[in-house]
Formats: sequence, structure tokens, C-alpha cells
Amino acid sequence: MQVPDYSQFLDAAACADQPKASFDALCALTNDVVGVKLFTIMTHDAKNGVAGRIYSNMPEAYPVSGTKPANETDWSRQVIGEKKTFVANDIDGIRAVFDDHELIRSLGCESVINVPIIIDGKVAGTINCLHEAGFYTEQRVEAAEALKLPGMICLLLNERVQTTGA
Repeated sequence: MQVPDYSQFLDAAACADQPKASFDALCALTNDVVGVKLFTIMTHDAKNGVAGRIYSNMPEAYPVSGTKPANETDWSRQVIGEKKTFVANDIDGIRAVFDDHELIRSLGCESVINVPIIIDGKVAGTINCLHEAGFYTEQRVEAAEALKLPGMICLLLNERVQTTGA
């Protein structure tokens, strides 16, 4: 795996506009590393059984929201339970796990990769990338591993801001 250039992400993570600056930089890095049309970051709170969208590059279609119950599904067993990346490269694969498949398709997206971000042994959230059908090849899925470290930084910065207000 080739290590991407993290310099712009690190500059963004060091600035004061957190967590937005880091989220924007992670979105740009994700586009450079694997390619993305729709990009979101979700948190996962196993203790309270909820998930929440904390970033979206398409806020009109996928706004940042409060929390929703984290339901037990095949997707959650793979991504949250087994801590493995989920990939679906056609709309049927998306339809099988996401109720909002029609909205996803209307945005020109028919493939998805959900990368779990693990902190302290637990999935703290996911990086979610969507693109045209067949887009997430084995090489792109492998390259997405390089997003885990900046993903951790983003989730930790978000938690810090939520906890301290700073």
C-alpha cells in the first residue's frame, strides 16, 4: 500500500476551525486516495446504541443529523461487530443494506465502501464513500486503509470539541 501525502490533512488538523477543517480535509484526501461522489462520516456509540452523521459533502441530500438507533443488521455485524470494511459495487448490494437506496441512486451513486474507524478496540464511526457502479475495485478498497488514521484524528477532534467546546 502506498502511503498518501497527509500534509494538507495535517495542516487542517492543526488549525483552529475544528472539527470542520479536518472533516473537509479528510473528504479531499478520500477523493485523492479512493475517489468519492458522496462522502459522509458517521459516529457509532455502542454504549447508547446510536449512530449519528457528523459530516456530509452533500448536506442538502444527507444533512448532518442527530442520532438514530444503531440497528442489528448484516451490515452492522460486518462493520461494527467484525470491524471489517463493507463494499457493495452495485445498487442491488446497496439496496440489500440501506433503506435510502433510491436517494443514493438519484445522486448518481451505485457503489459504496464503509470503512470502520476503530479507537480503543471499538468501532467509533465509519467513513462512507459512494460512487458510480463498480467503482470500488480491490485496489481502491485496499487504498482506503490509509484513511483510517486521519479518520481517527477526525473522530477524536470531534469528540474533543463536543466534550470541551474548544
